[in-house]
Amino acid sequence: MALVTGAGAPGGIGFAIGRALAAAGARVCLTATTPRIHDRAAEIGAMSHIADLTDPAQVAALFAAVEAGLGPVEVLVNNAGMVQSGRRVKRQALAGWSDADWAHHMALNINTTFHCCRAALPGMAAQGYGRIVNISSVTGPVVAIDGSSAYATAKAAITGMTRSIALEYGRQGITCNAVLPGWIATDSSSPKEIRAGQRTPAGRPGTPAEVAACALFLASEEASYVTGTTLVVDGGNTLQEMKGA
Repeated sequence: MALVTGAGAPGGIGFAIGRALAAAGARVCLTATTPRIHDRAAEIGAMSHIADLTDPAQVAALFAAVEAGLGPVEVLVNNAGMVQSGRRVKRQALAGWSDADWAHHMALNINTTFHCCRAALPGMAAQGYGRIVNISSVTGPVVAIDGSSAYATAKAAITGMTRSIALEYGRQGITCNAVLPGWIATDSSSPKEIRAGQRTPAGRPGTPAEVAACALFLASEEASYVTGTTLVVDGGNTLQEMKGA
């Protein structure tokens, strides 16, 4: 049974991962913060659940509903993060962050992952099997962007959590890995981001399906000896010092 968070956008990475898992034969639950998640789930024959994963009580309710409906969570894909419907936080240099806006980025981009991992791990340990795939970003662990220090800090924290889980739970049959997308063309991509993707060695932005293919492998039984690692999916962009005119 696979749970995928942050899967509400039809052209987003989360939904692409849910679709790939369902196509591979997994029983899937998709979750997001708005009712549009029901439409996504209906498209692939999955269960759906609305939850704000920054709230531990709602995370607990989500896992209880999933276990009742589909059984224990064996695969957890933490994709929720970056932006939340109805809330935008302006980019700025580090000294300009208010406590509230900094806390918002931490809540959305690291606490959501922590809450879900904490909820999933006891059941996975009891089964002696689990796959956790954390969708992070190249921003933070590998590179940085002006005005995105809060986001970068939170995404870098995900890689630290990934390694810690891999170390602490490896002998209980649980793997934990992170996927680090670069410029991916999604519903929320700006024209500037699409242009940045066109300056990668691949000559184009990536697609959600290409990220999903990597997550699918890490979520599989065949990836049993891959844990605590990060997989960069950026068309080679971080290889080049010169990135266009």
